Amino acid sequence: MQVTITHDSANNRFEIYVDSQLAGYSEYLESDGVRTFHHTVTVPRFRGRGLAATLTEHALDDTSTQGLRVVPACWFVRDFIEAAGDRYSDLVQR
Repeated sequence: MQVTITHDSANNRFEIYVDSQLAGYSEYLESDGVRTFHHTVTVPRFRGRGLAATLTEHALDDTSTQGLRVVPACWFVRDFIEAAGDRYSDLVQR
């Protein structure tokens, strides 16, 4: 199983592929140095493999590298940040 993550900046989303098939995505809005992650989806047949977590980790790491902040409006992203302890807490826009 080959997993690939891409950043489709034109459509404001990160996508995860399994063997070249779209397995999920995380959408965001970007404004004034803040990415608001509002929707994360895993295609039903790919659920249960940890792909959403892998995708979210990549998206947050990219956001950090870009020097941007995060608003976790999506419940999955919010729960992921909380579960990660202090790893991403500094990214969250308060």
